[in-house]
Amino acid sequence: MKSIEWLTNSIRFVDQTELPLNEVFIETSNISILADAIRTLKVRGAPLLGIASAYGILLGIQNEIHAPKEKFLSAFENAINVISSTRPTAKNLFWALERMRNIIRLNSNDDPNTLFDKLKYEALSIHEEDRIMCENIGKYGSELIPNVAKIITHCNTGALATGGIGTAFGVILTAYNSGKDISVYADETRPLLQGARLTMWEFQKEGIPSTLITDNAAAWTIKTKKINLIIVGADRIAMNGDAANKIGTYNLAILAKEHNIPFYIAAPSSTIDSSIYSGEQIQIEERDSSEVVNGFGKQIAPSNISVFNPAFDVTPHHLISAIITERGVLRAPFLDSLARTVKQ
Repeated sequence: MKSIEWLTNSIRFVDQTELPLNEVFIETSNISILADAIRTLKVRGAPLLGIASAYGILLGIQNEIHAPKEKFLSAFENAINVISSTRPTAKNLFWALERMRNIIRLNSNDDPNTLFDKLKYEALSIHEEDRIMCENIGKYGSELIPNVAKIITHCNTGALATGGIGTAFGVILTAYNSGKDISVYADETRPLLQGARLTMWEFQKEGIPSTLITDNAAAWTIKTKKINLIIVGADRIAMNGDAANKIGTYNLAILAKEHNIPFYIAAPSSTIDSSIYSGEQIQIEERDSSEVVNGFGKQIAPSNISVFNPAFDVTPHHLISAIITERGVLRAPFLDSLARTVKQ
C-alpha cells in the first residue's frame, strides 16, 4: 500500500485518522487541504512529512506555470510558508522544503513551466530516495537483531510513516523476513494511539507476531517478557545525538538503561539537523488539550482543566545505543559519527 503518491496534478494519501477501522484515501490538488491534513495528523510520520511537503509545493504552484515568473515565484514562497507552518518538530519536512527551494536557486533563469518540471522531478526523487533509504535502514538494522528477539517499539514507523517499508518498523520487518524469530510488543502511544491504531494494523498486515501494551506497562513487560531491545524512530536528531521522537520515547530509553538492554533509533540521515548541537535547541510541538480531555470524541477528564500535551520528547544521546541510518549504524561519540554521516 502506498501511503502517499503523486498523480497527474494531485496527491492521494491515506487518511491515518480513519485507521484501523477504515482504509480511506484522500485525493486533492489543494495545498490548504494537504496542510490541514498534516496539521490534523491525517498525514504523519517524519519521513512521510518530507515527501508530503515536497508534493505540497507542487500543489501550491501548478496553477501558475503559465503566469509571469514573478507570480510563479510568489506562489512558490507562499507554498513554502503554508507547509512550513504546519508542524515544527520534524526535520524532514523542512529538509524537503529546502531541497525544493534549492531547485529554484540553481535554475533562476528558467521559465515557470521548466521550473515546475524540475521541482516535480525533485519531489518524485525525494519519494523514491526515501523508499531506498528505508530498505537500507532495514538491512543495517536487522543485523543488530538477535536470531531470537523480543522487541518493544513505540508510535508508528512503518509504511504509513514513510515512502517505503519504514524505519524502526522496516528493521523489524527485514529481520522477520530474513527468518529471525521475532515477536514485538507495541506501545499504544498515548494520547492519539498511533501504536494501537497504526502499528498493530501494519504488524497484522505483515503477519509479524505482535502484542499491544499500554504505555505504562512497558517496564513490567521488559522485566517479565524478557525483552531483548527497544527500537524507535526519530523526528529530529541533534549533532550530539540527542533525538526527538514521539512523547513517551524518553521513558523507554530510561527503562532500557535500567534493564541493560539496547535502545536503538532508526531514522534516515535527512532527520539529522546539522544546524543544532543538542536536543535543547529542538522546538517541541505542543498540541491541543482536546486530544487528552476528549480523545476520539469521548470526554475522559473534567472540563476546564489545565493540560500539558507535548507531542514529542527528547532522548539524551547517552541513553542511545546506536542510530541506524541508510548509511550505516552510528555509535558514540555521536558528534563524530553524525558529522561524518552528514558530510557523505
